[in-house]
Amino acid sequence: MHNIKEVRTRFAPSPTGYLHIGGARTALFSWLYARHTRGKFVLRIEDTDQQRSTEESTRAILDAMTWLGLNWDEGPFFQAERVDIHRAMVRKLVDEDKAYYCVCSPEELEEKRKRALAEGRKPKYDGTCRDKKLPPSDGAVVRFRCPQEGTTIVNDLIKGKISFNNEELDDLIIQRSDGYPTYNFAVVVDDAQMEISHVIRGDDHVNNTPRQILLYEALGYDIPQFGHVPMILGADKTRLSKRHGATSVMAYKELGYLPEALVNYLVRLGWSHGDQEIFSLDELIGLFDLGSIGKSAAVFNPEKLLWLNQHYIKSYPEDKLLDALNPFWNKLGLEVSDPDYGRHIIGDLRARAKTLPEMAESSTFYFTDEPPIDADAAKKFLTPEIAGHLEAIAEALAMIEDYSKEGIEVFLRNLAEARAIKLKTIAQPLRIALTGKTVSPGLDDVMLTLGKERVISRIRRTVSFIGSQPLP
Repeated sequence: MHNIKEVRTRFAPSPTGYLHIGGARTALFSWLYARHTRGKFVLRIEDTDQQRSTEESTRAILDAMTWLGLNWDEGPFFQAERVDIHRAMVRKLVDEDKAYYCVCSPEELEEKRKRALAEGRKPKYDGTCRDKKLPPSDGAVVRFRCPQEGTTIVNDLIKGKISFNNEELDDLIIQRSDGYPTYNFAVVVDDAQMEISHVIRGDDHVNNTPRQILLYEALGYDIPQFGHVPMILGADKTRLSKRHGATSVMAYKELGYLPEALVNYLVRLGWSHGDQEIFSLDELIGLFDLGSIGKSAAVFNPEKLLWLNQHYIKSYPEDKLLDALNPFWNKLGLEVSDPDYGRHIIGDLRARAKTLPEMAESSTFYFTDEPPIDADAAKKFLTPEIAGHLEAIAEALAMIEDYSKEGIEVFLRNLAEARAIKLKTIAQPLRIALTGKTVSPGLDDVMLTLGKERVISRIRRTVSFIGSQPLP
């Protein structure tokens, strides 16, 4: 037995697709609560839907959890491997007359539903087979004998107290005609046997909770505490879906977001600590509590996520950023054979990049000896009179001894002064010579990273380029 005081939370996704933003946030809240209370976090895969569950989805969910850093203490357990346990518990309820076999056909049930709706009644099962004491038979389902009076109270850790009238609840099916236990039943048995103390899940499960509490009581299990997290909406206040942009966690990895940025963003969708926006994982573990989760739905704001990603790119450890950037460089056919060169490139670009592909894209001029020169920029800045200034820079650079950031700054200032021109007269032409573009990191940074030889050779190439242009 586990220590009864120990907090045990779980995340129990169905492997019928990728891990979505909503599921990831629920997992994060469960994980943080377990870490905050020094409890245990259990991962269980709810794969009883044999038609829709796939191994590929399971792998995608585990990969996404790992990428986000949500490590589990026990599991992954697979619900489908526990079906015999669930069936044994169904038999126990039937033996104790707390559940019964029902042979009403889907057609009959549909007929009853229509009649109830037409008569203004709630379309719940009318109890035809409730007291028939039918034996098991092909095609029969098992229904839970729900109490028909009284109320079931859910003391929700997030929403507060919610009361349900038992007469409104259905004699819910706990085992389908194919012999498979239903979700609502299997989840109770599994949570109870895994001694889950706190069930934190999306508020689309609120209406399942009273039925589940009645099942816990019927089975003689301790009832866990429930906390239902409000849903995530798109900017138009409808439920978050593909039309609002990417909804799967791994899509954000491919779009060049850092896991820390996504975790920080997800936790702030519905949880807050004063006005603080940026949290490290250790801070979150220290501060997280269920009482600070909002009761209303959170709105997904891509701009805010982008802002956080930019923050994390700026402050990320260099080597980790290098690892994260590599796949995006490879996609562009670029390879960093010298990690030091890679670190310098990162140092130049990280202050202005919002995503990793954007960073990789803006770094291409570091990898080619002849970066393509933007035609409009050439027309505007690479004029014949500039060629002489550029030539002078190349010649003087060959002699410079202090090739440091400060040394380069002083060199460029002095050269402009000696030639009686403003620094900005040569700044843009030099930038285009080195990068092919009019926008880049600081000139001194770029010159330092490229190194003296590359800089001189690019300036000379540009002088030749100017010489080869037809005169206007």
